Amino acid sequence: MDSETSLSAMANDVTADVFSYVEKAVYAVLGVLLSITALLALGSAGMHLCDALGDWSTSTAMLAVIERLLLVFMLIEILHTVRASMQSHTLTCEPFLIVALIASVRRMLVITMQSAEAAHDTAWTAEREIIFRSTMLELAVLGGLTLVTVISIYMLRRSRQIPGRRVLPQGFSI
Repeated sequence: MDSETSLSAMANDVTADVFSYVEKAVYAVLGVLLSITALLALGSAGMHLCDALGDWSTSTAMLAVIERLLLVFMLIEILHTVRASMQSHTLTCEPFLIVALIASVRRMLVITMQSAEAAHDTAWTAEREIIFRSTMLELAVLGGLTLVTVISIYMLRRSRQIPGRRVLPQGFSI
């Protein structure tokens, strides 16, 4: 009976070790792919910037550069999350909230720039009014999402500063 128990415990240990190695390998490959993607996006932002240097009269050039740079920022934040997860073997929610905040701001910037370009046309049609209303609705939703995300990040950081709190195994605190 004891030999069966020890064999079972050994099998569990071997299985846990194999899964741990596979997890680390997947994280490593994910990190390499994210790094390559971030470098390519940074190169793309640099190319857009070089192209835009000759034509800063329109906001389209600025929009393309800012959009690419915010994408790079999001990728780097996700890469940081992967690195932190590999080191601590826990998944924290703050980096995902930061990525959500960056994505919301990025989309709001894109909408604002596109609306500014569309405002140059003087003809106001029913179709443009529908587009305008849906754009304003999207901006309102994104503004609300940004506010909720900022409050969540603030509360999460503040909860770490409270002395004497208990930390549960899943990373939640009370």
